Amino acid sequence: MDEVITKTGPIANPGSIAPARGGDYTGILPSQKIEEMLGNGEIKTVLAKIDDDQVQPASIDLRLGEWAYPVDTSFLPGKGVKVFEKMRQLDDRFDAFGIDLRHGAVLEKGRVYVIPLQEAISLKSDVAAFANPKSSTGRLDILTRLIADEATSFDQVGEGYKGELYIEVAPRSFSVVVKTGARLNQLRFRRTRGEGAKSISATEWKKLLDDGQIVDSSDHETNARSIKTGMLPFTVDLQGSGKEDEIIGYRSKKHVKRIDLERRDYDPLDFWEPIRFHKTSSLILDPDEFYILMTKEAIAVPPEYAAEMLPYDTRAGEFRVHYAGFFDPGFGWNAELNKAGCSRGVLEVRSHEVPFLLEHGQTVGWLRYERMAARPELLYGQDISSNYQGQSLKLAKQFKQL
Repeated sequence: MDEVITKTGPIANPGSIAPARGGDYTGILPSQKIEEMLGNGEIKTVLAKIDDDQVQPASIDLRLGEWAYPVDTSFLPGKGVKVFEKMRQLDDRFDAFGIDLRHGAVLEKGRVYVIPLQEAISLKSDVAAFANPKSSTGRLDILTRLIADEATSFDQVGEGYKGELYIEVAPRSFSVVVKTGARLNQLRFRRTRGEGAKSISATEWKKLLDDGQIVDSSDHETNARSIKTGMLPFTVDLQGSGKEDEIIGYRSKKHVKRIDLERRDYDPLDFWEPIRFHKTSSLILDPDEFYILMTKEAIAVPPEYAAEMLPYDTRAGEFRVHYAGFFDPGFGWNAELNKAGCSRGVLEVRSHEVPFLLEHGQTVGWLRYERMAARPELLYGQDISSNYQGQSLKLAKQFKQL
């Protein structure tokens, strides 16, 4: 969930909550290791050299290439089949309908596109990769999924993969204008073999909760102890401060103008209907409407960890909290107090099939925490300027603040 504007270099005074990990430890690879992968060819770039702000604390932004290809259906290539081979099987003239992105082009809502990315990878046998949409991508209701050659699942790249990367893009609420180099998703790397424990221990998890390092709510510390170690439940805020007519969420409007992803000055009211608090702390989700809401809790990711938002289990309700899933080391982190600060999680929500009544304080998802293989030299919101640090309810960066 990382939007980085500038890169300022190594941490001068880490103030670490735990000793820095050295050697080839298991876990999520940090920014300095990603820089190393760029230097030795494990990550290769096409068309243009790497941008200075492309490397995040625990991931790398992926950039769109020069052409987008409309497809009639989403697909996975399958074992032994490359992405372009599969596209030719589906339509032997697919490349005749490519859309030139070099000077900007419209991707229409309701359509599906496959776009080659500017980054290719050559992973070692002990490193796998996985992808998620960037925060602004999710908040614009743009479904993106990474596809690799011979893939049998989206957003996953197996250990030792060597090849090109592609992105499936499906705008849902708004048509969007994109250009070559735009960043819609990001890639993390996980070392799967090496020194150290792969998972967070029960003792370690208890200390994180007891010390208020990952969540500001004692209720949710209790709830987190009753769930699997490393899994933090979060709930939805439908009250705000409790003031009448306070904005507690947004619902996307229909039939609006296209959104140019490079702009930062759109009036939110042209695209969004504010949802206001009116005494009742509940919200009926209409089928196939798109909502922006926020968590009741302030959430944090300590520097030695990374987190990922998991889809909500539909057995507990016909809705999904989805899209943007990465929370980088330093998100919501108060370095002076070594605990969670004031950053809420922003939720992108859809109801499916039938209306669903959502209640204030209802559990709507989980954050899964993982160890970093080493502490990053860059931390979200502290060593780099980040769009969503300290956020409450916030739309994508393309919109002015109300």
